[in-house]
Amino acid sequence: MKYLLMITVDPTRLDSMGEAERTAVYAEHDALVATVRESGELVGFVALADPANSRTVRVREGVPAVTDGPYVEAKEFFAGYYLLDCETPGRAEELAALIPDARFSGVEVRPVMESGGLEM
Repeated sequence: MKYLLMITVDPTRLDSMGEAERTAVYAEHDALVATVRESGELVGFVALADPANSRTVRVREGVPAVTDGPYVEAKEFFAGYYLLDCETPGRAEELAALIPDARFSGVEVRPVMESGGLEM
């Protein structure tokens, strides 16, 4: 079963990190990637840019409107994800706990629906 491990981050926590701490967090992500590559559980992963760089598209009555910024105001933002193929939900949760951001924010583990050839 595939699981999406969605990482949320509080930008104030990121801003308070020193360079050494930030480098250590990146190294832990690298170690996790190596672990799930070796185990064959890694399907993919993505780190997202600051939400201030995003654009939101809404279509109303067939007319698209594009605005700057994220869809909603929030204290935390969606920072990235890992897509993993794990044998059990417990294994997905175990791997989510290895994501360094889980220590100061949250990682949501959500099963991926697979249907009719739309599987990633």
